[in-house]
This record gives sequence, structure tokens and C-alpha cells, in this order.
Amino acid sequence: MSKGNATEEEMKTKRLGRELVAKGSIISYYHDKIQVPNGKIVTYDTILHQGAAAVLPVTNEGKLVMVRQYRNILDRITLEIPAGGLDGPDEPTIEAAKRELEEETGYVCDSIEPLISIFPTVAYSNEKIDIYVATGLSKTEQHLDEDEYLNVEEWNIDDIIPLIYGGIIQDSKTISAILAYKEKYLK
Repeated sequence: MSKGNATEEEMKTKRLGRELVAKGSIISYYHDKIQVPNGKIVTYDTILHQGAAAVLPVTNEGKLVMVRQYRNILDRITLEIPAGGLDGPDEPTIEAAKRELEEETGYVCDSIEPLISIFPTVAYSNEKIDIYVATGLSKTEQHLDEDEYLNVEEWNIDDIIPLIYGGIIQDSKTISAILAYKEKYLK
């Protein structure tokens, strides 16, 4: 059996079982028993997530609306696009994106359209984030969750791109959104 340039048939695996290890408020952690192509049984760490939505708000002046907030896993402040988990597995991601836009930034939009969908960590998680672009913004009021503390900032795209390539912005959904937006809308 080839390992280097294996065909899809040669790479076929079979999940033999899934055991719940821990259940959190937004993820469930499992051990998956997998039979790999050579017949060996291995254990994969698996995180199941019900999904998320993110939005890149663009003002009438073309500025990107970003949020600056503390992220526990990194133990630092990050600059990101607004995003959040779905309220349930059946919630349409476009509705979640609109909700997060208003909750985190205090804006509502006249228009929202799909930009890109990403799986940030395919090695161990099924989390999918649908990312939208929101335009025709009108200011309302923020409705932050009780554990959210963030600042809303407006950025020119020419000022934010160097933050990506300079390693300041490392969040995959934010990088994907900004670069996809630039490619799709600003050519």
C-alpha cells in the first residue's frame, strides 16, 4: 500500500466507534476508534461543535468594523470580526450572523450576503463557520453577553492587511474574511 501518493481508495478509513469523554457548553469531546487502511486501530481526538457564524461589517465609507476582545485560550486581546456560535444546530447561520452583528457592534444591516465558509481545525473538529458581509449599516445598541467585554473599531482595509501579514491578527475566520472580501469586492 502506498503512503506518499495514495489514491482516495487507499486512504479509506472506517470509524468503529465514538466514546464521549466530556461535554461542555459549546463542544463535545470524543475518542473515535478508527481502522486505518493498513488494518490497525487508532484513537482520534474529536471535537464536535454545532457551528458558528461570523460577519464582516462594512460601513458606507468602506471601513471594516472589528471587535477587540480578550480571548482566554490565547490569554491576550485580539482584533477580530464579530462572530458567535449558533443558538442551536438548526439555526440558520445568516440569522446568527445578524444577531452577532447587533449584539457585538451595535449595528444592524440593510444587506447581508455569504462571503466564505471555513472549517478552522479539520484535524480534530467539525466546527464550520459561515462568514457573511454586511453593508448598509445603521447604528442601534450593543447587546453584549454577560461575559463579553469588547471595543468596536473601524479600520481601513489597507491598514488591516499588514496586521495579518505581520502576525498581529492570527484568527483564521478574520484572516479568511478580510482576504476573501479584498479578493471578491476590491479588485
